[in-house]
This record gives sequence, structure tokens and C-alpha cells, in this order.
Amino acid sequence: MSEHYLKALADDEALIQKEFDELLQDYLNSNHRKKTEIITKAFNFANNAHKGVKRRSGEPYILHPIAVAKIVLNEIGLGSTSICAALLHDVVEDTNYTTEDIAHYFGPKIAQIVDGLTKISGGVFGEKASEQAENFRKLLLTMSEDIRVILIKIADRLHNMRTLGSMPPAKQYKISGETEYIYAPLAHRLGLFHIKTELENLSFKYDHPETYHEIEQRLETERAALDKFYQEFSKPIFEKLESQGYRFELRQRIKSVFSIWRKMTTRNIPFDEVYDILAIRIIFDPKEGMDERVQCWMIYSAITSIYKPHPERIRDWVSTPKANGYEALHVTVMTPCGRWVEIQIRSRRMHDIAERGLAAHWKYKSGIDEASELDKWLTTIKELLENPEPNAIDFIDTFKLNLFASEIFVFTPKGDIKTIASGATALDFAYMLHTDIGHQSIAAKINHKLMPLSTVLNSGDQVEILTSKKQTPEAEWLDFITTGRAKAKLQDYFKKEEKATMAQGQLEVEKALEEANIEINNDNYNKILGHFNLNNRNELFLLVGQDSLEISAITNVFKPKSQNVFAKILRNPFASSGSSKKEEKPETTEKEEKKFDFKKTYRLNDLELGSSYVVATCCKPIPGDDVLGYVIDNNIIQVHKVQCHTAASLKSNFGNRLVNVEWLAQKGITFTETLEVRGIDRIGILIEILKVISEDHNVNMTKVSIEGEKGLFVGHFKVVVRNTEDINNLINNLMKISEIKSVQRLEQQE
Repeated sequence: MSEHYLKALADDEALIQKEFDELLQDYLNSNHRKKTEIITKAFNFANNAHKGVKRRSGEPYILHPIAVAKIVLNEIGLGSTSICAALLHDVVEDTNYTTEDIAHYFGPKIAQIVDGLTKISGGVFGEKASEQAENFRKLLLTMSEDIRVILIKIADRLHNMRTLGSMPPAKQYKISGETEYIYAPLAHRLGLFHIKTELENLSFKYDHPETYHEIEQRLETERAALDKFYQEFSKPIFEKLESQGYRFELRQRIKSVFSIWRKMTTRNIPFDEVYDILAIRIIFDPKEGMDERVQCWMIYSAITSIYKPHPERIRDWVSTPKANGYEALHVTVMTPCGRWVEIQIRSRRMHDIAERGLAAHWKYKSGIDEASELDKWLTTIKELLENPEPNAIDFIDTFKLNLFASEIFVFTPKGDIKTIASGATALDFAYMLHTDIGHQSIAAKINHKLMPLSTVLNSGDQVEILTSKKQTPEAEWLDFITTGRAKAKLQDYFKKEEKATMAQGQLEVEKALEEANIEINNDNYNKILGHFNLNNRNELFLLVGQDSLEISAITNVFKPKSQNVFAKILRNPFASSGSSKKEEKPETTEKEEKKFDFKKTYRLNDLELGSSYVVATCCKPIPGDDVLGYVIDNNIIQVHKVQCHTAASLKSNFGNRLVNVEWLAQKGITFTETLEVRGIDRIGILIEILKVISEDHNVNMTKVSIEGEKGLFVGHFKVVVRNTEDINNLINNLMKISEIKSVQRLEQQE
């Protein structure tokens, strides 16, 4: 061996030992029982198993499990069992060791967690990246075994995101999209606020690198001014609380880059109009013998004696915590300089739970073991998993209804308080109470007033569900339910109904074939399916059972072509009704894999619009937008904006079909975009706007609408442009008109 190789080997070993020593020291400094022997044993076992293996970045592979173990310990707060499982989490997946070996050396509990992690691995950076939808379903199944599996998986994803820079761009898009789509909201739902924020930020950084750095630089520019404002604003609060004998700390919380960008895009406002970049956090140690919730309100009283509160922006999660266990009292106050600032009041326990989530719940749990809102949520997820064969993509979309839901509180007729997702309808509430109540619902009494089931509930409503044993679920209910539980129960009901309809359809088809002396075999069924462009027999039986397909049309398939004109005419309608699922989840063909180099970046100006690539109608990107490509049928690249909601689903579920694309200067191709202009109304303002657009910039308009009210106006202008540079120049020049206060490009997202 060369001297250089031996030195590199020694350097690697020294680095590995240093990282593990840091982990061990962090563990010894924690409140956990000091089981260093088994942690050291797990490290030595994993280090030996991964010996000589490198990550894509070039560093020894074992550094990844050590990093995950550090996150598990320091950022989630788990103990020795989870640390060992984190160190061993890739051993069964990547080496010759088995789960039985892990059980033999480390016991059944660690082996069970490692087994759960092994079942859901292999997809993130591997060849089967597109199978993450099904992998994620497996991940959720493990929750019924041990919630630590999902916590370690989140830690694993966080470290992968922190080291994502070594991956090729297409993988970065896929992994960051999947993280934002699933893992960040999952971390939020489990109460891991700090991790959720970092996952969102890192996803955004790789999806929109230029925008990320622009906002980051603006934040850096504003930091000195924010620090000065914080010092001046917090000083009287500090003095007041200190005089009242509280032991506390004040912290400033700067809004994350992702949160700022989301606010800018959802509200169509520039950076300068994001006024809640700074918030203040008060973390206090409760005084003995006094309820900490009462002390939250006492501190609130002290603050509002200094600054005037906003009456409609008090958030009381002290009396009724969020479903993820979050407790705090939020109040927004007005400063002397006319600026609104949010103040978050938390006890030390509340703060620990807000930052560390579920693990902190265990730390503080005492007394009677009541089912928390989080336990109820996990139960709901397990109910979704009981569905025997759900489509993986549909399952994730249903699951996301639970992930993204914020909560409201409603009351039963007896006065019991219930937590349900914001935006839920009376029917959602019915299904939350019981499946049978949901199925038999006919109307609701909301605050003693008779209302339809589609009525959206508000926090504080008292809701009574009226039922009838004659009532059965109706298909249109799916149009207005919003919660994952209600959707799952309805779909389960309709699937059972569908099976009965299929059985009836099968009887009719087989009877018709027998009467026509047509043999019932695979060849004849394939002939029928091919004629109507159906995927399988179940689709055929369902169409017949629903009376959507005439039995005579099926027997006509076997008659001479001259007698088969009517069936040909009916062919397309049946194809569309029977193949929607097929279109939803296209398969990657061998031809596509040969044609497309998924590591290559495709320049859209080298391709022909229409025949080689198409612009997605859901988000309508134009040159200058951050975009990604998705290979659809006929080997055509479909171009999406990176932030498009459809693209987020594609990145998460069909990552192996993504290709890197970029815009270059394109002559002769134009796009229609909508500008929203708001400002102070005056005579001649419209003429001045039209002059800037059509004369100064020589831009064509296809539609103009403008409305004025109480001295203000809002106008929408459809303009024909070549790229984002045209739009930005137009916006900058319109903003030079003194009466105009904002000009925004409206997102085309449908």
C-alpha cells in the first residue's frame, strides 16, 4: 500500500473516532441513563460493517449514521435505544448482516426499530427512488410498532438534506420535493418545529437557489436594524418581568427564508411588506405553587400594560393545545413606531415540547395516561392503513389532508370539546364522531340552526348531527369533505359498493357470453378489453354493472366488422372512463429509458415546443422561471415551475421520470401572463398604465379589467411576453407611477 493511501486511511479513522467521541460526550451531558457500553458496541459493529465504504461526497459512510445518531440525541432528545438504532440503521440494508444478527447482539427492541427502518429504506438515493410513495406507506405502518422508527427516519432525512449538495440536480429536485411534500409537514405534526423549519428551508434552497440567496441576503442586510429594534422593544418588557420576580429569558425569532417566501407568494407582496419577520419569545421558569397556564396570562397582562394588543390576534394554545402538543400564548402588540410584533409566551416545559416534540412529551408525562390529540391523530393514520390495497399515490394525498391540517375547536350538544381540522365541514365532524353517524347523516344543527352537511365549521361552533337509518353516502359528498378520515371512510364505503356492482356486472357478462356461445377464457376477455381500451376485467364488470356499457356491445365484438359500427362509436367514451387511473400513473417504458439521459440537462431552446416538450397547463412557466422536466407518454418533456403543486407530487412519487431542463434565449415564442396592479384611483391613471405597457414597452395586451372603489383601484392586465425579464422590466416601470402601490405577476397555478 502507498504511503498516501495509508495516511488517508489514518485520517479517516481519526475523523470517525472524533465524531463518535463527540456523540458519546453529548450523551454523557444529557439527562439520559448512561448506557455508554451498548452505544459503543453499536458503533463498533456499524463501523466494522461499513468499513471502506464511502458516501457520494467522498467521506466514510459511517459518518452518516453517527450524524443521524447526533440528531436523534441532541435535536429530538431520544435515548440509548434510539441512538443504537440510528448507528445501525443502514447495516441490514447495505451489508450482509440480518435483522436476526442485530437481535442476537443488541436485543429484540433495537432489532425491531432497525427492521422498521430497513423496510422503508433503499428508495431515497437508490435506483428505486420513484417507489417512495409505497415506501412512505410502509413507514407509517411501522408507527403501530414503535414511533421511534419515524423519528429516526426524520433524523436520517434531515442529515441527507444537509448533505444534498453532493447529489446531481435531478436527485436534488426529487428529494427536496419529497421532503417538502411529506417529511416537513410530518415533522411539524409530530411537534418537531425546529426540524420542520430546517427541512422546509433546505428544500427551498435546492428548489429555488437564486430566490433563496436573494431573500437570505435581504435578511442579512436587515439584521442590524432588526437587532436594534429588538433591543429597544424588549427593554421595557425585560424590566417589567424582572420587577415582578420572574426567572425568564427573552429571545428574538427571525422568520425563516422559506416562510418569508411563502408569505410573499401567497399574498403577492414584496419582501418589504412582510412585516412579521421578527417575533419575540418569552420562556419562563414557573413560580412554585402556581399553575403555569395562569402565569402565561399574568405575563400577558404585564406586556399589554406596556404595549397595546391586537384584539383579533390572540392565539390561546395554553387552554387548548394544538394536535401536535404545542402549547403557548401568542399576542400581537403595536409598538410606538406603528409596527405590529408577535410575542410568544411559553413555560420552559412548553418550549421544550415545541422544539423537540414527541420525545419531550414523554419526558414530561406524569400522572394519568390520557390519550393526547397526537395519539388520536396516530390512531386516525392507522385506520387509513387498514385499507387493504389502497393506491399508494391516493393514499399519500389522503394522508396529506391530515398532515397539513391546522385545528379548530367545536362543541358537541353536551358541551364536550372536539378538535378538528380547520376548514372541516359538518360532515367531516360526523365522520369524526363515528363512521355510522357519517354514513347516515342528513343535516346538521350548528349553533341550534339547521344547516347543510357541506357547511364549513368555525372554531367555537356547537354542532349536532341529524341522522336517518334510511340515509346512505352520496357520491357528491366527496366534493366537500376535507379530512383524511372522512375521505377514507367514504372511499371504503364506495369500494364495497363498487365490488357489489362488479359482481353483478360479472354475472351479466358471463351470462351474455354463454348465451352467445362465446367461450369464457383469457383470450376472449383480452379481446374485449383491447376493444374498449380497458385495463382489466374489473373495469369491464364495473361499467356493465353501472349500465354504462351495453351487454350487446360486448357480444358485438365477436361479430364481423360490418356489424360492429355502433361499438366503435362507443369506444372512446368507455376508454376515458376506464383508463383514468392509467393516465394518472404512467409507466416508464424501456424506450423512454434509452432515449433520455436523466443525468443530462436539456436546453429547451434546442427542443421543439409541442413535439419535444410542452408547457404544463397547471402552472404555465415561461423563460426565466425555475423549472423542471417530467417525461410523459410519447417521450415528451412536460415543463413545470419548480414550486408548482403538481410538480411537488411528481417529485415525490415519480422521481425517476424527472429530467433537468433550463431556459435559454428563445426567439419567436411568447407567453400570456396576468399582472395585477393596485393603487390610488385618479382620472387618467388607466391611460398612463396602458401607455407604459403598450408604448414604452411595446407589449401586446389580450385583456384588461379594472375596478375602482372608495378612491382605490385594482386592475388585471393580460400581457404577451417572452420571458420573466420582460415582466420584471414592466413591473419596475409601472411602479414608477406615483399612484401605483403594488404590481404583481399572478401565479397561473390551478
